Amino acid sequence: MPPRTDKTTALRVAVLADSDTRWKWGALTARRLTTGASGAPAQHVEITGLLLRGRATPTPRQLAEVGDVGIDTDRVREVTAVEFLHTVRDQGYDVVVLALVGGAVQAMLHGLAALRLPARPVVVTGYVGVVYEKLADGLLLRHGADIVLANSRHDAERFRAVYEGVGADASAVTEAALPFLGGEPHRPQEGRDTVVFAAQPSVPASRADRTYLLRRLVEHARLHPDREVLLKLRSKPGEHTTHIEELPYQRLAERLPGGPPPNFRLVYGHMGEVLDRADLLVTVSSTAALESLHRRIPTAILTDLGVRETLGNHHFIGSGLLTSWDHLDGGFRPEPDPEWLAGQGVAADGTYATAYDHARARVDALLAAARLPDLAPYYTPATAPGYLPGILARHHLAPDGRPLPGTDRPRETGGVRGAVRDAVREAARGAYRQGVQRVAPVIRRMGEL
Repeated sequence: MPPRTDKTTALRVAVLADSDTRWKWGALTARRLTTGASGAPAQHVEITGLLLRGRATPTPRQLAEVGDVGIDTDRVREVTAVEFLHTVRDQGYDVVVLALVGGAVQAMLHGLAALRLPARPVVVTGYVGVVYEKLADGLLLRHGADIVLANSRHDAERFRAVYEGVGADASAVTEAALPFLGGEPHRPQEGRDTVVFAAQPSVPASRADRTYLLRRLVEHARLHPDREVLLKLRSKPGEHTTHIEELPYQRLAERLPGGPPPNFRLVYGHMGEVLDRADLLVTVSSTAALESLHRRIPTAILTDLGVRETLGNHHFIGSGLLTSWDHLDGGFRPEPDPEWLAGQGVAADGTYATAYDHARARVDALLAAARLPDLAPYYTPATAPGYLPGILARHHLAPDGRPLPGTDRPRETGGVRGAVRDAVREAARGAYRQGVQRVAPVIRRMGEL
């Protein structure tokens, strides 16, 4: 691999993601970290997209709906954890962005450390949105990366407090912003009145709560026949996102008495495009609220089901955005608190253009280093002997981070045997997805009867 200080050589970046939203975050983060303040690449950059095989691996449709992330989706390929480690070993990437759930990040950190590369890549990770649950668990599973991105000043302070509180090095925490903020500021248009409800796959979780929210949304449409009311959905039934959706709104909508009114519609697609026509964004706790606030679109966080940690809307305490359907039906529009906004990284004040400057400078400094220190996660076989081995085993790694016996063989490609092996793997993958996405939710629901 050419020296990192050789600016005539392309900067090689790999993004590993395990869901549609994490792909969006990882790909755009890679772009933000390798783009100069002027918006042009600081040098020639080659970004490779890799999807970690699992229950939430995005479909081609989901990848397309993420929007333009600057990477040709036809060239994105699916890999296992061990195949990813082989790829890093063989390709000599300069930067690796781990856009994964916490346990997978931890496994990849130990797997990369076990490679003992003479010149390892800079490793970057973070969160795709609002961090409202499993703060300590998720953070400690991400510890060991060179850079742990925080999407706001608020998150950066919390992240450092967790690391320092357990005696871990907090220097990797780096304040930035959500990489997918953008779009034009909201401008009301005469004759347009559009309300968008941003649905979430697992919030709320129960049938009763999801049916309630759908009913109130439809009632809002009936109360305001001149208003366009859109239910923005993340996925189609059978597809998985970052979180499991066992009760799709599409299925619940089919059972509405009398059907929905003509001004109510289900919509898919890129959130930014939906927000282009929004005059009010309503949600329980979706990250879409931060995208909306960035564009100064009136935004409402629902309190109808309570303000609770399990819903995630407790994150918006102090925001001025908490309200109910009763108030929205009557015409109320929340006003965000400026001080709260300033700490949340939405950069509605125009500072978004510089939000990644510090993170970019840190990456550049690490790339220029003669040698990077060994990766040193907080969790080791000595500090977490009852926790870490199970995390690594789920990705077919031994407690020392090396592939388990039988999983380290080169994948056979080409020829009849390779074709048969690929066919068998694809069939097994299809059966696995069918089980976790369709059969398992039915069994869980039956168990609740």
